[in-house]
Amino acid sequence: MTTLRRFTCNDLFNYNNVNLDILTETYNLPFYLTYLAKWPEYCLMAEGPGKQAMGYILGKAEGEGELWHGHVTAVTVGPDFRRQSLAQKLMAILEEISEKVHDCYFVDLFVRKSNAVAIAMYGKFGYIVYRTVTGYYSGDEDAYDMRKALQRDASRRSVVPLKKAIRPEDLEWE
Repeated sequence: MTTLRRFTCNDLFNYNNVNLDILTETYNLPFYLTYLAKWPEYCLMAEGPGKQAMGYILGKAEGEGELWHGHVTAVTVGPDFRRQSLAQKLMAILEEISEKVHDCYFVDLFVRKSNAVAIAMYGKFGYIVYRTVTGYYSGDEDAYDMRKALQRDASRRSVVPLKKAIRPEDLEWE
């Protein structure tokens, strides 16, 4: 049985089993606390029996005008809990919050260009590769900026792919 609930400060003591994956970014404590304080509605934990952390998602709303969007900062599921649609459920809740609470045009995320499994998973969720960000990961690895249009973007202008790659310093928001 899985419970989806708000991510709390106490979860920072219990999420190590989820963050052990080499492709999962682990941030510093102030980073997590900033998200919990500014965008608590976007911070969710999937919890199993015995209050074991199964996975989580962190996100935020940012941008201006037609670039107002929800952003997936991190979504990860512990290796023992994959293939149970947890990532899909967490993503769906973030998309719903972006659409119904924040009235966003789209949701975006960044993923390592080498992470074929995640790219395929996001593709199944309706995300497309919008553009490439060169050297996004510590200057060593490129990222795909993937997007999914929401209802507010009826013309789907936010997801028309760009051909030219950009550098991290050229991103509108981060």
